[in-house]
Amino acid sequence: MTGAEDESTIRTLIVDDDPDVVRMHRLFVEAADGFEVAGTLGRGAEVEPFLAAEPVDLILLDVHLPDANGVDVLERLRAAGHRAGVIMITAAAEAETVRSALGSGIDDYLVKPFTVVEFTRRLQMFRSSRATRASESGGTRDRDAVDPARQAAVDELVGGARGEAAAGVTGGPASDAPAKSLPKGFSQPTLDLVAGALRELTGPATDHGTAAPMATPSATPDASAAEVARACGISKVSARRYLDLLTRQDRAELRPRYGSAGRPEHRYRWRP
Repeated sequence: MTGAEDESTIRTLIVDDDPDVVRMHRLFVEAADGFEVAGTLGRGAEVEPFLAAEPVDLILLDVHLPDANGVDVLERLRAAGHRAGVIMITAAAEAETVRSALGSGIDDYLVKPFTVVEFTRRLQMFRSSRATRASESGGTRDRDAVDPARQAAVDELVGGARGEAAAGVTGGPASDAPAKSLPKGFSQPTLDLVAGALRELTGPATDHGTAAPMATPSATPDASAAEVARACGISKVSARRYLDLLTRQDRAELRPRYGSAGRPEHRYRWRP
């Protein structure tokens, strides 16, 4: 009931019922050095049978599944003796949920929305931690013992989740979209991912060019749908749809770029 012991590759199981999210997570995992996708599942009840049949080192476990809460799934896995690592995928407002999962052996958490940079960083942190545990204790770990560093991190998250997310601590901005349902055919996780990528690529927009934006060193004045698509691991068509939605929500600014001939290129910039 343990994961695969080949330290060169960490076999990762993705558990999420949103096909867009699964596709993005698969791309991110496959692009990370030393990781491979062991499988993808959409329901909590499918996890135990999969672990019984396949070696898995790490589970990316969404909190909200159609048939179960991710924390309940985690507790059942630990009770059954499964010791694969778990990174919980949660929302900032669910920090208390993450806290309750610590005693059941959660290894880390990712707060939506997050960027591919933050996603990859957490995977590499897990890889380093796993290697350290293996060298110090022969690969075993007391899953009932709460790591003080992880506890402190979640305490900080609980105390200021929304503010930290807005400041980019979790790898992307807090969702500031209007509290209403999205148009048909749109997914909130994908919208959050595109918003985070656009903000990371371009930084806040200026007010008619009168003030210098507070942007990251790598930020550019604007970004195309193709550039955002590459950052998110989604198709250009999907990126364009979500960027246009962000523009309609007044969260992004459309900046047509006119060339010598032909139709103008649509460029986008994040609005503060």
